[in-house]
Amino acid sequence: MAVPNLKLRDGNQIPQVGLGTWKSTDAKAFQSAFNTALDAGYRHIDTAQAYGNEQFLGMAWRQSGLKREELFITTKIAVQHFGYSRAKQTFAESLKKLQTDYADLILLHFPVTLLRKKSWQALEEIQAAGQAKSIGVSNYTIRHLKEMESYAKVMPAVNQVELHVFLQQPELVKYCREHDIIVEAYSPIARAQIMDNPAILSIAEKHNKTYVQVMLRFLVEKGLVVIPKSVTPERIRQNIDLFDFKLDTQDMTALTKEDRDYRVCWNPTHIP
Repeated sequence: MAVPNLKLRDGNQIPQVGLGTWKSTDAKAFQSAFNTALDAGYRHIDTAQAYGNEQFLGMAWRQSGLKREELFITTKIAVQHFGYSRAKQTFAESLKKLQTDYADLILLHFPVTLLRKKSWQALEEIQAAGQAKSIGVSNYTIRHLKEMESYAKVMPAVNQVELHVFLQQPELVKYCREHDIIVEAYSPIARAQIMDNPAILSIAEKHNKTYVQVMLRFLVEKGLVVIPKSVTPERIRQNIDLFDFKLDTQDMTALTKEDRDYRVCWNPTHIP
């Protein structure tokens, strides 16, 4: 089944499932994962300056035969590249590596103190110039988003954060929903650190789906974008095979109870 698109506040569309590429730093493995993903139906690829693989994505999509508009490409400004001029300069370098003249979505990777305001102004200008269709942030808390209201001419279309069954961040999701910001879940299977949860196992058996597919479908049901990362062909295929089943109210209630504020990535809640 085709992956649905979600509408962003700026009128653009984002595919609800994307391929995460964090730690994918081998050119051959990247190419293989990309090709597998395309065959499986992915059209949304998530990279970042910090991942060191933008150039692999540029080569892969150029060799794919796809038209540029058939692919949704996200990249992110690395924390060491924050600041008005630096963000603009390094984004231009990112576009060269990606072999494209625009990104579908560009994010600030983390709410870097003191520099995030100027960096956001750079993104607003990048979008106004047509070099990014949509702009957003990553790892921003409600506090950081509220602060943006005082300086942003354009509010973010997306907030990409760690989010999974064991870290559901309901207050942040509610805030973003109320302010027309799409939440994108990274590490949506919690880096496979808890793979024996009884509630998930039971629901997976009930629907004849995998443990991971239940974790991902839970987020899809909540209207979030998910970007599971894998270079294993079978897992890449399974991670997008989420649209031929639904979780019922009982399933969703059981999974909601598994929230335990469990983080597997960096924690932005202490950043002023």
